[in-house]
Amino acid sequence: MVTACGSSSSVATLGQQQIKHVFVITLENENYATTFGAKSKAPYLAQTLASQGALVQQYYGTGHVSLDNYIAMISGQSPTLETDNDCPTYQDFSLTGMTPDGQAIGTGCVYPASVKTLPDQLKSAGYTWKGYQGDMGNDPTREAATCGHPTLNTTDLTQAAEAPSAAVPLGDQYATRHNPFMYFHSIIDSPDCGRNVVNLNRLTTDLQSISTTANFNLITPNLCDDGHDGPCVNGQPGGLTSANAFLQKWVPVITASPAFQQDGLLIINFDESSYATVTQPSAGETDLTFTGTTCCSQQPGPNLPAFPQSSSLSYKGLTIKLTKQSFGGDQTGAVMISKFIKPGTVSKVQYNHYSMLRSIEDIFQLGHLGYAAQAGLVGFGPDIFTNL
Repeated sequence: MVTACGSSSSVATLGQQQIKHVFVITLENENYATTFGAKSKAPYLAQTLASQGALVQQYYGTGHVSLDNYIAMISGQSPTLETDNDCPTYQDFSLTGMTPDGQAIGTGCVYPASVKTLPDQLKSAGYTWKGYQGDMGNDPTREAATCGHPTLNTTDLTQAAEAPSAAVPLGDQYATRHNPFMYFHSIIDSPDCGRNVVNLNRLTTDLQSISTTANFNLITPNLCDDGHDGPCVNGQPGGLTSANAFLQKWVPVITASPAFQQDGLLIINFDESSYATVTQPSAGETDLTFTGTTCCSQQPGPNLPAFPQSSSLSYKGLTIKLTKQSFGGDQTGAVMISKFIKPGTVSKVQYNHYSMLRSIEDIFQLGHLGYAAQAGLVGFGPDIFTNL
């Protein structure tokens, strides 16, 4: 009986390996109480989808403001000062060493090819992967329609949404900082990048058969559809209202697909929680304070200075002062749907982006990268996979 806990975990992990197609939709900047509370502006997510699968109440982001979370999801890497502040300059990472637990030491944004990612692992094991990016390539003067990113060591022009115009009728609300594949030379220097990191409009065609559906799929809506902006440059409301509409359109497409119905898992998460407080001390300046709560014995990594931290950035002509009281991303919650999850499941176990990476690695029987290998970190367990 002394092995009951461990054996239960082993059984759950083995059961999860029935899953062969994982879909992740990442939304933006909302805390758990706002998204899943009684007055949620995303009732399709908070009520309909949560009732179809598992509501994971204690899911946490790993940092603020965006990019560091996305990087954590596919590599297990902790932030640099630059990725922690969204890399307004798309600069190379200057590597000075590695920690014993697989953390790259240095500064910058785009990691050298020696720093591996989940796509690298999947390819080596014979699995396929794909990234679907809302609006990528709408304005080809900013980014390509495949593997779209700024020129190295230049200003990232995708930091702000571009309104519709005669030259760009649909506008361009793609954000490189929400596309983690673009921050690893092992991906952007490979021909796989042009084949695998594509505009979201390719998803419907790819889902039509199991053979054309990748084993791992990361879906990043544009800056309006992910809830980041509000109101949006195209006149849409943004926030949870637009995120909810995006899910209403795309989740049924995914869940009706042959690959999902055969052995799929859909994870809907948020990169981080919203700010804790907001003040406007003067015209043209907004001060945002983030609590930075963590879970799961998360570590800050080797590259960040001590907290609290303050920094400033410009956005849409405003000066925004960011104050981070600690290094975490706060509670966001998540929803997961699969035939291996009983409808109406509620999990109270704490998880974060490193946990998600570890779980996906376990599904495909891969090793654990970076902080996904942290001692004591648990992947998604029988509290979620209630129908194995």
